[in-house]
Amino acid sequence: MTASGKTGDAETLAVYQARAEDYARMIEDAAPDADLQAFIARLPVGATVLDLGCGPGAASAVMLAAGLEVDPVDATPAMVELARACTGNRARLATFDDLIAHAAYDGVWANFSLLHAPRADLPRYLSAIRAALTEGGVFHIGMKLGAGEERDDLGRFYSYYSRDELAGLLAAAGLEILSEEIRTEAGLSGKPAAGITILTRALPQ
Repeated sequence: MTASGKTGDAETLAVYQARAEDYARMIEDAAPDADLQAFIARLPVGATVLDLGCGPGAASAVMLAAGLEVDPVDATPAMVELARACTGNRARLATFDDLIAHAAYDGVWANFSLLHAPRADLPRYLSAIRAALTEGGVFHIGMKLGAGEERDDLGRFYSYYSRDELAGLLAAAGLEILSEEIRTEAGLSGKPAAGITILTRALPQ
């Protein structure tokens, strides 16, 4: 949930490094994730999944318990350490730019992580995700709704999109929307914000 592009936005990564335990507690206290269960339900038995921006590893732990082969990655060292503790030492340090795999994953889970990538970079990240997926592979993305780029009160960098803009970027990358949901939630900053989760599948290239 916290991976950041390139070497990572230093201020964003510093916030997550300092608040990793707080973030983990927030995730622990959250309600069971219907999006995650829907994602898992779309995958074959024993599927290989990339958890892109895994944060403290909560989603990876659920997927492992469901019998999936999970590759959890995050750009924040403190998050990687937390994720290793709950995933059998599987988590590794990586940024969005480190994704160069080809047809290696049956699924990619990027739940409110790519929102920290600059808008100019999102199209190529989505293309890299499509390339990393097997044909028909499943991709989940969570983003905040809005326009432009800004920092929140904690100093974290965010990119915002409208629903239609995001749908267009997914289509351009070869990803077909299967389902979507808009909701308002308060994250680490404590301020409610509108977000969207979209489940897609990889079209033939």
